[in-house]
Amino acid sequence: MTTVQTFEAAHDASRIAAWSERAAALAREFEQLAPHHDRTGEAPAAQFDALQKADLLRLVVAAADGGHGAGLAAASAVVREIAYGDPSVALILAMHYSQHAAIVYSEREGLGDWPSHLARRLSRAAATGPALLNAAQVEPGLGSPSHGGLPDTVARRDGDYWRVSGHKLYVTGSTLLSWISVLARTDEAEPRLGQFLIPRDARGVRIVETWDPLGMRASISHDLLLTDVAVPLADVVALKPATLGLQRSAHTTAWYLTLVAGVYDGAARAARDWLVQFLNERRPNALGGVPLAGLPTIQQSVGALELLLQTNDWLLKSSSAALDHGNAPDSLAATVKQTVVDNAIKAIDIALELAGNHGLARANALERHHRNVLCSQIHAPSNRLLSGNTGRAILTAWQARPAARD
Repeated sequence: MTTVQTFEAAHDASRIAAWSERAAALAREFEQLAPHHDRTGEAPAAQFDALQKADLLRLVVAAADGGHGAGLAAASAVVREIAYGDPSVALILAMHYSQHAAIVYSEREGLGDWPSHLARRLSRAAATGPALLNAAQVEPGLGSPSHGGLPDTVARRDGDYWRVSGHKLYVTGSTLLSWISVLARTDEAEPRLGQFLIPRDARGVRIVETWDPLGMRASISHDLLLTDVAVPLADVVALKPATLGLQRSAHTTAWYLTLVAGVYDGAARAARDWLVQFLNERRPNALGGVPLAGLPTIQQSVGALELLLQTNDWLLKSSSAALDHGNAPDSLAATVKQTVVDNAIKAIDIALELAGNHGLARANALERHHRNVLCSQIHAPSNRLLSGNTGRAILTAWQARPAARD
């Protein structure tokens, strides 16, 4: 069995539980703020101040750099709890964790992708203050790089600097970020592809507030415009021939897919809890004062919803633990992401059917949970692409099998 390598030594269950409880307490606060940020699209700055005070932003930063050195099981538990309160906040946090997990993994495995001085700078900044980090990869012409192709964002050599210009879309966390890892190609005769590390407040960086979606509104995933931004030659990650395409380790992909899935699982669990309260409190006159929760048909549907979420819980916890201990198959994270997202959408559909018009009323939280969970479908790689990759692998393996013996 092909495995991805273990992250940092996995923390014991008691430490993970402590971090999770801390996140759950914050989620209760964030839940009260979420309707405002959903209406306005305002950046959730206060929420990240609270995450910093709760000592959760440095969760996955290496212990040697002042972090907790936690693995995916801990990060997933925290993200899921925060998502229960506000999935937009959880998505920004998930991206921050994924980037720092990639730094630690690259250094520990000796991959050489992250230069030591960059790793130290970012890790120590995250350990001492709310220095959020995320990548910028999607473009108007390219779409997601997971589909192949080269970015239109270009870095040209200018003495001791690269000068980077381009346009990026959907930069989650945008105005709250301290650092942005920008995917760009060089303008060399044989172009190279890499991540150029840029401070958000650098000259030539502009955030254009274009993010106005159906859901996940407080993720502030605005556009990023770069005009001749100076990046020191040494501040580039994994600069390799563009012919190799965008390369991601199985480990990095697993973190990203697992944490994204956890965001929407958290939103679906919040919807489930709203529904359970509604069904117990709603007493139509036609039922003679009996709550909807007392009807066998209602109980059966709620049971079906709960089975979906219990499946998600088991998949997220067991797959995270498997990756932390180094015995997760490379394909596991894609399976988890696809299943968890599909289950979250199905759970929301059941909740809406049971709640009726109440589920579509803006005054009720279920309407917001519904919009947020629908956004799970836009994260690349899409579930359709993941299914296609899985099917292709199975069909190819069958074709390559030894001829059947008589």
